[in-house]
Amino acid sequence: MTNQVVFSRSIKNVRTPEFQRNSDIHTMAWIVEPGNWKEHDPFLLMAHDHMRSGVFGVHPHRGMETVTFLIDGNLNHYDSKHGKGVLHAGDAQWMTAGRGVEHVEDAAKGELVNLLQLWVNIPAESKMSPSRYQDLRKDEMPVLHEAGVQVRIFSGSSGNKSAATLNIAPVTMLEINMEPGATFTQQLPSNYNGFLYVLEGEGRFGANTVAGKQGQVLWMGSAGEAERSEITMEARSKMRVMLYAGEPIGEPVVARGPFVMNTEEEIVQAYNDYRNGRF
Repeated sequence: MTNQVVFSRSIKNVRTPEFQRNSDIHTMAWIVEPGNWKEHDPFLLMAHDHMRSGVFGVHPHRGMETVTFLIDGNLNHYDSKHGKGVLHAGDAQWMTAGRGVEHVEDAAKGELVNLLQLWVNIPAESKMSPSRYQDLRKDEMPVLHEAGVQVRIFSGSSGNKSAATLNIAPVTMLEINMEPGATFTQQLPSNYNGFLYVLEGEGRFGANTVAGKQGQVLWMGSAGEAERSEITMEARSKMRVMLYAGEPIGEPVVARGPFVMNTEEEIVQAYNDYRNGRF
């Protein structure tokens, strides 16, 4: 039996997103900017929103999955296939739009809600899958404990713990809380593409010990041809980090509004289907 080489990933770039004021009730920043489909594959975009009630109305999606993580506040949600509910701070929501769904997410009345929403692409063969909705309650997700480290697993696995979350494109999503001076290493498949977003504190990341602090996005470098890979981090203060990593799909992306398909013709069909009540 041969030992597999574990490649320790570096951080290839660090970016500090800037918040923009869209209205009196909504400010947002692009954590993952839309349009860089190949570089960010399988991730399409991620927004960090601060919003009050009334920002978004009911709207459709097709051909992707949305992943919402609630940092602060209470978020009311509704979709046309699965009914309604409320997300609380620390909860997440994994919605597979598939062939089509209408939904809305709205801050609770009188609250300023702080949330992340990620769009994950899905392969062409699964674009027209049935829609699916999953509540990922904070208190129901598996948690890995190490010295000075707590990892809540919303998707994928960490150490000997795994989440039962269903997703079409394989994705690891972790909330990592670390005490000052603590270190943590996360194993990842070598072909995964991924990034870290620092919600609180500061630390050092990757084999090249790049500094990262609250509000910064750090993209992981490639693991090349290695069989296995890992990303390491050390907290320089009390730190809270979100880790997202997924298997690239490697297919053409054509995105228009709330629809993400592979060709222009499929986008036109999505709009026609929606207008004609076929969602």
